[in-house]
Amino acid sequence: MRLSIACARIAVQLAVALSAASCSNSVWAQTPGATHVGTILAAREPVNPVKEFVGRVEAVERVSVRARITGYLKEVLFKEGDAVKEGAPLYRIEPEPFQAALQQAQGALLKAQGQEANAAGQLDRAETLLKTQSGSVAVRDQRTAEYQTTKGDVLVAQANVQAAAINLSYTEIKSPISGVIGRTSVTKGNVVGPDSGVLTTIVSQDPMYVVTPVSQREFLQLKSEQRRAGGDVAASLTVALRFSDGSAYAFPGKINFVDISIDKATDSVLVRASFPNPHGQLIDGQLVKFSITGDKPEEKILVPQSALIADQQGVYVFVVEDGKAAVKRLKLGGESGANAIVDSGLDAGAQVIVEGMEVLRPGAPVIASPAKMLGRS
Repeated sequence: MRLSIACARIAVQLAVALSAASCSNSVWAQTPGATHVGTILAAREPVNPVKEFVGRVEAVERVSVRARITGYLKEVLFKEGDAVKEGAPLYRIEPEPFQAALQQAQGALLKAQGQEANAAGQLDRAETLLKTQSGSVAVRDQRTAEYQTTKGDVLVAQANVQAAAINLSYTEIKSPISGVIGRTSVTKGNVVGPDSGVLTTIVSQDPMYVVTPVSQREFLQLKSEQRRAGGDVAASLTVALRFSDGSAYAFPGKINFVDISIDKATDSVLVRASFPNPHGQLIDGQLVKFSITGDKPEEKILVPQSALIADQQGVYVFVVEDGKAAVKRLKLGGESGANAIVDSGLDAGAQVIVEGMEVLRPGAPVIASPAKMLGRS
């Protein structure tokens, strides 16, 4: 009896094992060489679309310092790379020749003023003699002409004094703005003048501009968002920066200018934003990533950026269709956190492969599981 029961148990176990093997063979017969993948369902979510462009930092004020007179450079009065205040002396050109020219002009003015005084006295005497009939009209007219000539000489002499004083003031070149000064292109001992070119450059630091060309299509989208917001584009959009290493700039910006015409060569319009720069992180000429975010959420399909694959044709993801991996080419509309915003190419409800796609090929059989379940197994 005991032997009979044991045999029965063995028979049952064999039957169960054969049944399991049969089922397993049936699954693998349907998906030979299938790859286990983790998927998520693509769904529409409210997001604030972010449009990203490459922008260039520009100083609000930028001055190329030049010499306005020709002379011997006596001193360089600044340290390259330092901050300078408006009115700070930068260069000193030898002043002695210009002081001498000023004194010469002042002497000529005194001489002209003396001649004017003498001519005025001669004219008064001629007028007096004419009244007493002891003089003639011709003499009076001659004295009038002489007086007018000396008055003209005085005006010319005064102008010469003013010009000489201006030239003397140009011997000390001062900073016209506050900012950071660059390197000097000349050193003391050289003769400089208007033909010497730029001596140094000064750029303001706070605030700074960032300018970027925006395509006409994207610009029209921005204008559409402006109309929906019921205000101007500057008030309805948030502007942010990221540096080339991916780090975010701490201070948001504000759009303060949109160019009045489209660049025919690139079919784009120039947009400019102003950013505070209290710590000097933004440098004139620097390339940055310029992102514009609307304030009205839109329903968009999001996919994890880790699921994106790029090739020469663009960006795509793998999805599960009929138990196989299929390629979906995407048109992206920016980023939202760790996700990419899909403008077109993917429908809601699609099974997007986010794990295991490294070894996939289009048409390869797959066994799909929710990504979080796959991660726990």
